[in-house]
Amino acid sequence: MIALPVVLVAVYMTTLDFFVANLAVPSIRTDLGADDAAVQLVIAGYGLAYAASLIVSGRLGDLYGHRRVFAAGLALFTLASAACGLAPDAVSLVAARVAQGVAAALLAPQVLALLGVMYEGAALARAFTWYGSAVGLAGVSGQAIGGLLVAADPLELGWRACFLVNVPIGAAALALTGRLLPRTGGSGTRRDLDLAGAALVGAGLVAVVLPLVEGREQGWPPWTWLCLAGAAPILAAFVRRQRRLAAAGRAPLLDLAVFEERGFAAGLVAVALLFGTSAGLSFVLALYLQEGLRLGPLAAGAVCTALNAGFLLGALRAGRVPPIVAASVVLLGLGLLGHFVGAAPYQVALALLVTGAGMGLLMSPLISSVLSGVRPERAGAAAGVLGTVQEAGGVLGGTVTGAAFFGALDGGWDAATLAGVAVLVTGALGVLAYAVRMTVSRTGRATAVAPRRRGRRRAAGCRQGAEGRW
Repeated sequence: MIALPVVLVAVYMTTLDFFVANLAVPSIRTDLGADDAAVQLVIAGYGLAYAASLIVSGRLGDLYGHRRVFAAGLALFTLASAACGLAPDAVSLVAARVAQGVAAALLAPQVLALLGVMYEGAALARAFTWYGSAVGLAGVSGQAIGGLLVAADPLELGWRACFLVNVPIGAAALALTGRLLPRTGGSGTRRDLDLAGAALVGAGLVAVVLPLVEGREQGWPPWTWLCLAGAAPILAAFVRRQRRLAAAGRAPLLDLAVFEERGFAAGLVAVALLFGTSAGLSFVLALYLQEGLRLGPLAAGAVCTALNAGFLLGALRAGRVPPIVAASVVLLGLGLLGHFVGAAPYQVALALLVTGAGMGLLMSPLISSVLSGVRPERAGAAAGVLGTVQEAGGVLGGTVTGAAFFGALDGGWDAATLAGVAVLVTGALGVLAYAVRMTVSRTGRATAVAPRRRGRRRAAGCRQGAEGRW
């Protein structure tokens, strides 16, 4: 497990940067004289570049080696973070944020592929537990850390500290990459990379994500609907091209056969729902705690700490609790949150503690279950698709939750929060349905195999294996 901290540092930094800049926006606006459009691109540019680059990055890892692409991504992320922190104006900051997003996309699929190469069996399960913990903890603590850095103002850096903090951490991780991470595959050439397919999938994903990110802020102008309408034919053209390449015996950018792997497609839906629920919850809390309950930033951050604490506690037990129970805990927490709308902040914190614990119990087993049935040669492609679904699910979850929230705002903050929580409960129910399906499926396979096993010890081992992995 000595190499695990290196990849987890990359996971934590890249996930954290989705959220860490949110509370720095007022300072960025004042310091750089940025207008509303520029400030929105500082936040959205990172996510857009990340989503548009993930599938290509997964293919790059398969072609050129996961460690090599990981090192390149880590170097670019560190340099881009320095560029963000030193940006003299808003345009430079937006460009650096886009570069950060591309670098994060280079890293994400390689992390999942490297974990599959470095570990197996129980060690792989533990590695995925730590991976899920890093992703979730960065997600739920990002805004708090950003606010703390801006408030503490180390070396009088102000908002720049949110980005510059990545530089020494990234440099240290990069120095250890060559020593600790194994070489994996990578015998491709530039001719093996489908550049036309990369352009199509990038354009299609931007056409989906950009209007979802910007639409609500701008009142859903006509261009947002045109983008969403255009995304379908662009992505359809990408799929047709990949099928043609495969039929001609050439290597496609995305091996569509990955969607035929056991449980992969259904697992992607569950991942999208879970990440959408998490993003939607962050959106509701940001508004309800400060506007609805009139809490100051520090008090609101203290309440949100309960979500972080619950996630950490749950992550430490991930894999030891049946997925049905974990998904049920998320539902219980969200139900308590709905019940405590309008109540004292400590009661809201209790609901968040339970919700966070459920998410911590669920995150890493869910990701592990999606990738466990994928063949090694498709690991990069699967990881790229998984990362894309995580990002798109988060954006879509925040958008749908926001629409429900603002749609009910005429009835007051409590009514709006209840409407948002109702959307989150619906998403959590979808994840629970997936957990039930997977449990029934695995139980059925274990029952079918059991009669062919001889001896009580073998039968017990078979049952233990079926229960120990999702």
